[in-house]
Amino acid sequence: MVALDRLVDVLGSLGTHLACAPKGRDAELRGVALHDPAENVPAAAGDVLLGLGTPSVAAAVRLVSSTAASAVVLHGKPPLDERVVAAAKKSGAAVLLVDPSVPWSQLANVTQTLVNGGTRTGDLFGLADVIAGVVGGPVTIEDQQSRVLAYSYRQEDVDPVRVQTILGRRVPEEARRALDEFGVFTHLASSDEPIFVPKLTPQLGNRLVAAVRAGRELLGSVWVEVTGPVDAARSAALVDGARTAALHLLRSRASTDLERQAEADLVIRLLEHPESADVARLGLPSADLRVIAVQAHAGEGEHGAAVLAFQRATAGFGWSRPGRSALFGNVLYTVIPAADDAVGWVRSLVRELPAEATVLAGIGGPAEATQLPTSRQEADECLALSTGAPVVYDDAWAQVLLHRLAAVAEAGRLPTRGPISNILRYDAEYGTQYATTLRAWLAAQGDVRTAARELNVHPNTLRYRMQKMTEVTPLPLDDPAQRLAMAIALQITR
Repeated sequence: MVALDRLVDVLGSLGTHLACAPKGRDAELRGVALHDPAENVPAAAGDVLLGLGTPSVAAAVRLVSSTAASAVVLHGKPPLDERVVAAAKKSGAAVLLVDPSVPWSQLANVTQTLVNGGTRTGDLFGLADVIAGVVGGPVTIEDQQSRVLAYSYRQEDVDPVRVQTILGRRVPEEARRALDEFGVFTHLASSDEPIFVPKLTPQLGNRLVAAVRAGRELLGSVWVEVTGPVDAARSAALVDGARTAALHLLRSRASTDLERQAEADLVIRLLEHPESADVARLGLPSADLRVIAVQAHAGEGEHGAAVLAFQRATAGFGWSRPGRSALFGNVLYTVIPAADDAVGWVRSLVRELPAEATVLAGIGGPAEATQLPTSRQEADECLALSTGAPVVYDDAWAQVLLHRLAAVAEAGRLPTRGPISNILRYDAEYGTQYATTLRAWLAAQGDVRTAARELNVHPNTLRYRMQKMTEVTPLPLDDPAQRLAMAIALQITR
């Protein structure tokens, strides 16, 4: 079972548009039905009805007006014809329009996986074996970033690039540049026809490559190592294999979306109401955890990089991943065991994002599961201090404290009169540097020579400034409590 809103989100990547929803986007979907014009098999309430065999507006009107299904999927471009809108209002069915280039088989696979909660993603490795046997050569199936998703069993006598690709789970950068210069990726972006790639480098042998596509969206590619150009029959077999791979990847994405959403819900509950959260369901220990907060920005999109970071953080489901994540607004929160390398985790995430992305990260202190809201607050405060490298609360707690006090000062809750306020006003009016001088003197614990070196002035100059300051305002430098208060005030007004 899944909400209509979730179905729309998942199918949106296939060019799906929610044309109307008379009963709202939170309608619950429980099953999938196929419309067969030759057999009048009615759909049930809660079904998603795939409208095969509706070639005209009149046929769509008849189908939508008479169905008990909660949603009807039709091929077509928005806007939806007003007659179909009227039919939808009559029956209460939501209507989704899908790009006509998307095959019904792909829609059926994704919708069934999502609505029925299936988690079987298909055996991509088995498919790679089948393609290798038919086309005649070792196979890898890769995603859009040239990361290996599966490979065929037999990989004997392959070239060095194929070995590095499988061992490193990604095409080596030098080989990827050569393929890009040859135009392989440009071809895959626009064509479903296989492309033969000759030996481009001493380590990179011949390849036959085909795009894995869903509608107009490129999902990945299939690569076959060959000895030379192949005949039409083997090329056609590769195209068939790529289409089958698209079904596997779409089903995998639908299942992953369900798991990702379930994980995010549990993580948010853990960060906001830990007393009611089940840590065991996330595969995490109940103690020695910490929270990582990440913001990612790239280009003009407000949340695009953040969503991509969330997808990368939750990629490859299975409890071998060190953390559990949720996207809250434009911040990615990840709960990770404190014993793991949190900074290393952030750096590995950065490597998965586009080179132009700006990534800021804050890492909260260790906490029990019930204390994770505190670790989250620390992570947020460290995130606010980040200018590039991850900021870790364990090392930056002093800056966090001063940041909190600065926030208190901005709210007008600190004294506005006293030695520091008087000195700051005098500096602003006369252009003196008394506040900077006093800050250096306090940091050096009264050592005039050390403070003078820090300011790059003669010790006598520093002594003169200290004397002149006493003419501006009383300076109780002999009182430890007053010295501490002045040092804090100078830090938070820096």
